[in-house]
Amino acid sequence: MTEENKVQLSDEEWKQKLTPEQYRIMRQKETEAPFSGEYVDVKEKGMFKCAACGNLLFSSDTKFDSGTGWPSFDQAIPGSVEMHEDNSQGMNRTEVTCARCGAHLGHVFDDGPTETTGKRFCINSACLMLQKEQK
Repeated sequence: MTEENKVQLSDEEWKQKLTPEQYRIMRQKETEAPFSGEYVDVKEKGMFKCAACGNLLFSSDTKFDSGTGWPSFDQAIPGSVEMHEDNSQGMNRTEVTCARCGAHLGHVFDDGPTETTGKRFCINSACLMLQKEQK
């Protein structure tokens, strides 16, 4: 992602653009309660986009039921996300952020179900928008 494609807003602009829950999760790196998100059980075809900036993040073809209570994907669209070491809350994890706007999306783990990637992108529903596939 080139610098000119990046979305950079002030904290006040993010507060106006996002819902209080989205702001808490996407800008303050918090997490929604498990099994509470809109997209946990969604099986519709389409593309999942960043709720903050509209960046395409995940295809519904990569979504699976991890049983964890958050939407899970085995891979992101190439170049759509960035990974960062996260040692918060006494854990060693890998944070996933949107490559376009820097929003916190969730975490990625190496316990995914597919041999292709072996990854489980555990993403907060509040960070996503589903662009449904046209029939």
